[in-house]
Amino acid sequence: MSTDLALIGGSFLVAIVVGLTGMGGGALMTPMMMLFFNVPPLAAVSSDLVASAVMKPVGGVVHLRTGTVNLRLVAWLCAGSVPAAFCGVFLARAFAVTDAVKYALGVALLLAVAGMAVKTWLGGRGGTSSAHEIVVRPIPTLLVGMVGGLVVGVSSVGSGSLIIVALLALYPALKANQLVGTDLVQAVPLVVSAALGHLLFGDFQADLTLSLLIGSIPGVYLGARISSRAPGGLIRAMLAIVLLASALKLLDVDDTLTVCALAAATAVTVAGWRLRARAETPEPRREKVGTR
Repeated sequence: MSTDLALIGGSFLVAIVVGLTGMGGGALMTPMMMLFFNVPPLAAVSSDLVASAVMKPVGGVVHLRTGTVNLRLVAWLCAGSVPAAFCGVFLARAFAVTDAVKYALGVALLLAVAGMAVKTWLGGRGGTSSAHEIVVRPIPTLLVGMVGGLVVGVSSVGSGSLIIVALLALYPALKANQLVGTDLVQAVPLVVSAALGHLLFGDFQADLTLSLLIGSIPGVYLGARISSRAPGGLIRAMLAIVLLASALKLLDVDDTLTVCALAAATAVTVAGWRLRARAETPEPRREKVGTR
């Protein structure tokens, strides 16, 4: 079994971004393999999902130990996502022309970018409730799991970028760490289900997966260590721009339009960052001058 040093390096860099931002594994890793290493779309999705099935439980165990997981939400999400993810593999396999998988992934990335933008806009409205005080809404949660699972099964994208945004919209009272913890735990059976489907019916390649694991495991660890010092909002903005570039490339958007879109997105990001920083800067206190 051989390994690809370039792919190991690429997965290491992507995993650092994942460790910094907490999302973007499938949304970055799969396009990277397709765009820069000429890996067939179905093989890229299959290998990425199998590698994720090995890595996801690590973060889930950490959050379970700290109590930042709502197990009732996890149960309803998994009830919808696990069978849907397995069915998504059949849909991916049914796309005899691999371009269909590529376009599906591009659309999924655009949804992820939109979701991250919504999450950033709502970021100041963080919840204060305990993970165990949330009133679960079964039907909407089940539907979120089904849609997310289907997208993950087809494209490997969605277990973090899409579902966590849907949870934020449904349960705004959840704190950020509770959202991440609940999403990570529900993602374990979801990704395992999709990975099993791709092992059986997809195009899993052991060499690709081994290279991904060798690069991504230390990369995630390093990114998580750096994340405590890096400004999270700026990192997420950078991730959104990278995801947008990948989406436009996968959708075969003209290079000129892609450059213009990225330039506009960068300008909006910088302007938004400056406005937010100015709004969060406390005004200097003015001392009242009294008379004795």
